[in-house]
Amino acid sequence: MTVPRQPASPKAAPKNRSAEISPARKAAFQILMAVERGHSHSDDLLRGKAVNALSMVDRNLATTLVLGVLRWQIRLDRQIRALLKHPSAKLDSEVLIALRLGAFQILHLDRIPARAAIDESVELAKQAGHRFASGMVNAVLRKLADGPREDFAAESAAELALAEAHPAWMVERWTRFYGLDAARAICRHGQTEPAIAVRLAGAHAESELAEAGVILERGQLLTATHTVTAGDVSATTAFREGRVSIQDEGSQLVAELAAAAPGTKASSILDACAAPGGKTLVLAERHPQARILACESSLARFEQLRQRLDSHADQIECRIADVTQLTGSDVFDLVLADVPCSGTGTLGRNPEIRHRLRPEDLSRQAERQRAILASALRAVRPGGSVVYSTCSLEPEENEQVVDAVLAETPTAHTVSLGASIESLRRGSVVPFDAGAQLQGLLTPQGALRLLPGEFHTDGFFVALLQRDS
Repeated sequence: MTVPRQPASPKAAPKNRSAEISPARKAAFQILMAVERGHSHSDDLLRGKAVNALSMVDRNLATTLVLGVLRWQIRLDRQIRALLKHPSAKLDSEVLIALRLGAFQILHLDRIPARAAIDESVELAKQAGHRFASGMVNAVLRKLADGPREDFAAESAAELALAEAHPAWMVERWTRFYGLDAARAICRHGQTEPAIAVRLAGAHAESELAEAGVILERGQLLTATHTVTAGDVSATTAFREGRVSIQDEGSQLVAELAAAAPGTKASSILDACAAPGGKTLVLAERHPQARILACESSLARFEQLRQRLDSHADQIECRIADVTQLTGSDVFDLVLADVPCSGTGTLGRNPEIRHRLRPEDLSRQAERQRAILASALRAVRPGGSVVYSTCSLEPEENEQVVDAVLAETPTAHTVSLGASIESLRRGSVVPFDAGAQLQGLLTPQGALRLLPGEFHTDGFFVALLQRDS
């Protein structure tokens, strides 16, 4: 089905004059090239020096272009290839990314003139050394701008995958596990700009943000959290000095649930996979008298963790260590095992995951996750608690990991998170209505499955286990 559209009638740039490329589009092109080549993640690059050097307007546009292209890439490629003389022809990466950038602006950004999107995409192809392909880039994007806009149906998993630009195998799985309506909500959340949730250290931080022009509203899931509706938090002194932290509400909830584990008067806590440190800080806030060991096996991530937690060195020890290699000399009352995972619950925030992940990766992730959870259970004292969590939607990384480890650990068992949620609600950590909704999201085994979009958060799985006394 097609919907008539007013033609943009863009005019090609004069042949004797090169189009200027804006700093935002140039930065977006370079970042997308780095992601395409697998050199880095978009989130890291968008927080890098090159982007930070841009004006706020250009920085915002570069971010919109990078994340938008990555979110819509599957559908953009289909629309682009339908207009090629040879749809199956192999395109050089630079040419394909120039086409994607132009197509995204034409189809998804109403405030950018088609002419600007086309001219600069043509120039990007030229400056990348593909002068002969620039004519094709111009022709394809002009056709896209002048043509009707396709309306994609979404009445089956296959149609939904194309309509919302997700891999078909992912959407088919989610439809099978959670139903088509839930899969549709997951996909739509993956195509939207994630909410910026902040946690404030004291009431004065809120005043600081207000003075800096940052506008906040209360979060939906946690009373300690605010959502940014306007302004740049990262540019404020309060953020740079650690009085304000940016962390998804669902991620904070994981740490709150760990801190509220029933029967735990934690004097010693292990955060087994601690970077970037946000959950560690929540644990420290809720258990100010506890000794906390924050472990991280990646050197690069450990440095980030150490810098973030440096001001809490009197309570938190940062250690570069693989938790599966910890000796029996360390025994803890509480262990948080927020394990590395596929990240399918974070596709709105990390859209390139959908292009890199393969079905066979899930079993490889699960092997590592089982080893970490088994080590966490060995590290906790009898009667102590282990909270296992992922930001994955996949059963292989969630229920199946817990079941496999418990089958080999007869001295441990699962505990429903219902009591922890009720404790958070009674303590006004979670609003009353949100607490009732969370109770409804518990699995039959008592784990929490928070699908993306339930509270405008990323997706998480959380399970509580205890060592027998």
